[in-house]
Amino acid sequence: MDSNAFWIIFWISLIALVSFTAYFVPSIVAALRHKSNLGGIVIVNLFLGWTIIGWGVALVMACNPEPQQVRVVQP
Repeated sequence: MDSNAFWIIFWISLIALVSFTAYFVPSIVAALRHKSNLGGIVIVNLFLGWTIIGWGVALVMACNPEPQQVRVVQP
């Protein structure tokens, strides 16, 4: 393999890795935030992330705060 082919494969691999990571940013954010609806976020990101709207919806779902749980204490 000559030097030119190595650099072409290197740059293509790097671009693919960066693109893959950018595509799954909403899923990564949801996993890091331990979201309770992580499965739903991953599904939306996987199937609709190729659209700008689907990617944005998944990101908003990942960034929304978890709903507060109400505890009722009875005496």
